[in-house]
Parts: sequence; C-alpha cells; structure tokens
Amino acid sequence: MTALYSDTHPQMEALQIQLWRQANPTQKMNMVAQLNASARLLALTGLRSRYPQADEAELRRRLAALILGEDLARKVYGDDANAGK
Repeated sequence: MTALYSDTHPQMEALQIQLWRQANPTQKMNMVAQLNASARLLALTGLRSRYPQADEAELRRRLAALILGEDLARKVYGDDANAGK
C-alpha cells in the first residue's frame, strides 16, 4: 500500500487506517462533521483576514458563496453586490 501522507511514519499511518476501519458509522460521521467544522472555521478566518471591515452577515454571505457557489448563494441569500467578490 502506498503512503497517504509523506510526513507520517508508515506504522502510525497503518494505525490510523486501522482505527478508521474500526470506527462505527456514527464515529465516522462525527469525524466528517469535525472536518467540515474545521474547514468552515479556516474559510471564515481567511475571509475575516481579507475583509476586516465586514460584519458577520457579510462574512456568512461570502462563506455561502465559497461553499455553495455564487449562483446558489444568490438564490438562497439574495443578491449582495459586496459579498462573494
């Protein structure tokens, strides 16, 4: 089996894969939810860095544009000339 991560020792990677395989569906869904929450937090952090004057509503709209795409975000949240650009 080829390595998934070049910076991880092969034995530790094998252990991680074993733990993933042993996890029940609920545990796996929790892992996915945590990864999604982390990705959302990283995206919001980047948006706050790029748009320091934006309020929370604008940041949520910009995040929606990143996640959903501008067309769907516009349908869901309305047309906002400042967000998503």
